Amino acid sequence: MSTTTTTVTKPPVDTPPRVRREPVDEGRIGLRANLRHIGALVRRNALQIKQDPESMFDAVLMPIIFVLLFVYVFGGAISGKGNNDEYVNYVVPGLMAMMGMNIAMAVGTGVNDDFKKGVMDRFRTMPIARSSVLIAKIVVEIGRMLIATAILLGMGFLLGLEIKTSVLDLFGAIGLSMVFGASLMWIFILLGLTMKTAQAVQGMAMLVLMPLQFGSSIFAPTSSMPGWLESFTDYNPLSNLADAARAMINGTPVGNSVWMVLGWAVLITAVTAPLAVSKFRKKT
Repeated sequence: MSTTTTTVTKPPVDTPPRVRREPVDEGRIGLRANLRHIGALVRRNALQIKQDPESMFDAVLMPIIFVLLFVYVFGGAISGKGNNDEYVNYVVPGLMAMMGMNIAMAVGTGVNDDFKKGVMDRFRTMPIARSSVLIAKIVVEIGRMLIATAILLGMGFLLGLEIKTSVLDLFGAIGLSMVFGASLMWIFILLGLTMKTAQAVQGMAMLVLMPLQFGSSIFAPTSSMPGWLESFTDYNPLSNLADAARAMINGTPVGNSVWMVLGWAVLITAVTAPLAVSKFRKKT
């Protein structure tokens, strides 16, 4: 007797195609959930700083170096030998504006580095608003800016800084610096998302920082500058911020400086924040 063996061939099993997870529509995420996501990301970024204390060196050491350097290098030349106290009240409020720009630059390099490490790719696969990732970065950097400003003012008091108005005016100057610094962070975040390397971000940032910082009233009165440079400083937002902070601390007329700073902050944020969020969503 012969036995016939029948082989049953199973149909090939189709492998389901990989489904690409689309970005979450931010409109579907409520305000409370968005704030919760921002809080969690702020905590994550703060813990990262705790694990790497060296990342705070710029916020801690930079204000000390700047105050000592500019007071003792420029103070005698601008206010006259032996009149450093007068120059302290001039330059320290101006340095508050400078702190915001230098801290903001670190945001761009940090975002660029996070993309290189793949951290941002993981965030983009999560069901969270894309803007919350960037806003959390800004919140943490504002905290670093507050620490840098507190150290700056502490050094200023040691060297003879006097608050000739009130504590509320001092807090107003600090708050104005924070608002403008936060708006600048959107510019550097956009640079960090656009440039290929952190070194390129730093190089481009310095091209922006140097003319704005030294072509301003931060370090010296603009009356001694050439006419074309003095005209530039009139529209330089750092000059407006330095003049506003100086007026609120020294009790001189504020003029339109505060409104100019707030106008610049709103304009910069309105233009660069949507571009940064859009670039973050589409960056590969």
